[in-house]
Amino acid sequence: MTDRLPYRPCAGMMLVNHDGLVFVGARLDNRADAWQMPQGGIDEGEDAADAARRELMEEVGTDKVEIIAESEDWLTYDLPPELYGKIWKGRYGGQKQKWFLMRFTGSDSDINIFTDHQEFREWQWAPVDTLVDRIVPFKKELYQQVIDRFATIIEREFG
Repeated sequence: MTDRLPYRPCAGMMLVNHDGLVFVGARLDNRADAWQMPQGGIDEGEDAADAARRELMEEVGTDKVEIIAESEDWLTYDLPPELYGKIWKGRYGGQKQKWFLMRFTGSDSDINIFTDHQEFREWQWAPVDTLVDRIVPFKKELYQQVIDRFATIIEREFG
């Protein structure tokens, strides 16, 4: 389709604690029972890994992380019809995301979602095998792809 909106470049972070659980947050702007991993836009000229660290600080309030792995490819999702052309000032039809698997090196007290760029109303640690069931429907396939990309590393590092 020639009138297709472009994808917004974004970094996604799968933050895993020492128990092998993944950080998920409930979005401030959505009261649905949907939980997501942190993610955010990559600024023009910004390196994806730098964007991931910046976004993690902005959304989760911590920089106590070690990047373990990066997705080799960009993963994409399309907005559902009811959101298409309405969010991100109508400029994008979805996101292309570079994902980072990160080890959380701090303690729970190092997490502060009440930042100047607050995105989450609450947070928790969740088992990897529950992530797909917790996300909004239009991101389920993307989350499965992220899990598939990092499954072997998660098992080796946290298993």
